[in-house]
Amino acid sequence: MAMARRSASHLLSSFRPFSLLLQPPLADAPSPAAAAAVASARRALSSASALRARDEKDAAQWRESMDRMRNIGISAHIDSGKTTLTERVLYYTGRIHEIHEVRGRDGVGAKMDSMDLEREKGITIQSAATYCTWNGYQVNIIDTPGHVDFTIEVERALRVLDGAMLVLCSVGGVQSQSITVDRQMRRYEIPRVAFINKLDRMGADPWKVLNQARSKLRHYNAAVQVPIGLEEEFEGLVDLVEMKAYKFEGSSGQNVTAYDVPSNMADLVNEKRREVIEVVSEVDDQLAEAFLNDEPITANQLKVLLAGTPAEPLVALAFKLEEGRFGQLTYLRIYDGVIRKGDFIYNVNTGKKIKVPRLVRMHSNEMEDIQEAHAGQIVAVFGVDCASGDTFTDGTVKYTMTSMNVPEPVMSLAVSPISKDSGGQFSKALNRFQKEDPTFRVGLDPESGQTIISGMGELHLDIYVERIKREYKVDAKVGKPRVNFRETITQRTEFDYLHKKQSGGQGQYGRVCGYVEPLPSGSDGKFEFDNMIIGQAIPSNFIPAIEKGFREACNSGSLIGHPVENIRIVLTDGASHQVDSSELAFKLAAIYAFRQCYTAAKPVILEPVMKVELKFPTEFQGTVTGDMNKRKGIIVGNEQEGDDTIVVCHVPLNNMFGYATAIRSVTQGKGEFTMEYLEHNIVSQDVQMQLVNSYKAAMGTE
Repeated sequence: MAMARRSASHLLSSFRPFSLLLQPPLADAPSPAAAAAVASARRALSSASALRARDEKDAAQWRESMDRMRNIGISAHIDSGKTTLTERVLYYTGRIHEIHEVRGRDGVGAKMDSMDLEREKGITIQSAATYCTWNGYQVNIIDTPGHVDFTIEVERALRVLDGAMLVLCSVGGVQSQSITVDRQMRRYEIPRVAFINKLDRMGADPWKVLNQARSKLRHYNAAVQVPIGLEEEFEGLVDLVEMKAYKFEGSSGQNVTAYDVPSNMADLVNEKRREVIEVVSEVDDQLAEAFLNDEPITANQLKVLLAGTPAEPLVALAFKLEEGRFGQLTYLRIYDGVIRKGDFIYNVNTGKKIKVPRLVRMHSNEMEDIQEAHAGQIVAVFGVDCASGDTFTDGTVKYTMTSMNVPEPVMSLAVSPISKDSGGQFSKALNRFQKEDPTFRVGLDPESGQTIISGMGELHLDIYVERIKREYKVDAKVGKPRVNFRETITQRTEFDYLHKKQSGGQGQYGRVCGYVEPLPSGSDGKFEFDNMIIGQAIPSNFIPAIEKGFREACNSGSLIGHPVENIRIVLTDGASHQVDSSELAFKLAAIYAFRQCYTAAKPVILEPVMKVELKFPTEFQGTVTGDMNKRKGIIVGNEQEGDDTIVVCHVPLNNMFGYATAIRSVTQGKGEFTMEYLEHNIVSQDVQMQLVNSYKAAMGTE
């Protein structure tokens, strides 16, 4: 669109000098050349008018297309029914023609769970994109995982969505991952609706869930529908905006019948509709005035439509990567402009110019080739080398979009291929997974040389080990899970170190003076370096080498060899030599200075602490809480929900290995739990001594 407009403008400006020929001199007849020029100018103006008319028509079509487009995500606590809901949406909109069960009991499995592991385990592991049409609207849908180990899939989906649906179970209510997902939605300022699911289940109570959303999620909300019956008697809904009742009939509920609100529900419906109006009037002055004056409220007053335009330079965000059969598949959300197959686009983050060889729309793991896509759409491209979070433009603007939040890994495993001949495939698998998933990290243990994979939990890493086996035919040997501890200091300490070495020829000379201190709680970063030197005691070109030396030193603390964080290093003085000083000399001086003062700064070990939510029959409360106390858990919440007890506690991750088996054992298989990273906290003195001794013993053995 923008290219067409610029072409028309260029055409008009090219013929401006000839416009004088439209008024020839009165005394002379126009020459043949002048007449030809006039005719050419008229044709050009006519062509420009046609281009302008086409541009206006295209713009109108694009505006209408964007008005009828929705990009939504579906997120929830695990087993709340997200994928099942998506499956029904696809079925009722005609996108698929059969409904299949999530756990693949029918041998097929849900459409959105395309990975074999997803169908076997009955959980969503990767976010999946699809689309459907409904009443003239195109709806792009991203189904996301519910398990906390795959939280990055939710993060990057929310980063590119216009709105989201928070699915809540009418029996389980607001659960731990519901709170996490809602927090993520707030971070990206995503408008959302809550969908209360499973109203036909025993114990369904949507009003309890609504109150939990108000208390636990701090939602100022109101129901826009009222169920007709609950549990076995559930048969339909009343729409509080249109004031119509709907029933779902047929073998799969595909036949929707509208009728008047049942008379026996009139009082409840009127009460709930008044709640809706009261909530909406809080953010609408005109509606508030009508509400206070008891004036009737129409359905149109409760809906607001937003419009956008693609007639701008291209701006798109790469939010998800996958390795497909035809190479890297990059998911893009287009915010402005148009992208076409064969176009050249620019990666703002790398500065590279890339041609778009293939453009597709996704339906789970199926692809539909398209020629172009415009603002508001979610598409995928092949053959574009980039990283998750990169911004693409058409080269006329240099916008960089804010990326998604990526949490730090909390657990590590040592892995290695059983067969040495599998080393190439093993490395290929790790490189691919690391590129696809920002929370999956790969590194080498500096002492043992083993390959270390890190992630968000046991399940997260187990899935990748299984994928290495299935997708790359590599059997891997797995070591004991290792917690990602950290070290930090607790008091300010000064350093003054001179690195001086002379062994013939140019020597090494560098002196650094200053102090280290803990960062204040709540600081944004985990490492700060400040150069407070006044004058030229150390030439400015050596300062970056000093900072690099301190950063390298913080990669491995002396207590247990884990990274040091929450530390501020201030350089106040130093000295240099005209001949022997170099970047290497000052880098080494910084490393040795850090090691010299670290013990005096009274370092401590930090361990990852998890927020754990337990749900089990009340009869097992004593046994379960007793087991939590043995694991050094701190109980921060306890509530009853029917015959069940829900306990929320903070527990060191190091004490939670194998807990899935333990809770099933002490509750006769009736208990369940969810776990998510909370923070790193200082370990107790006895635990620190135990960890330090184990580290020293391991180092001595090696």
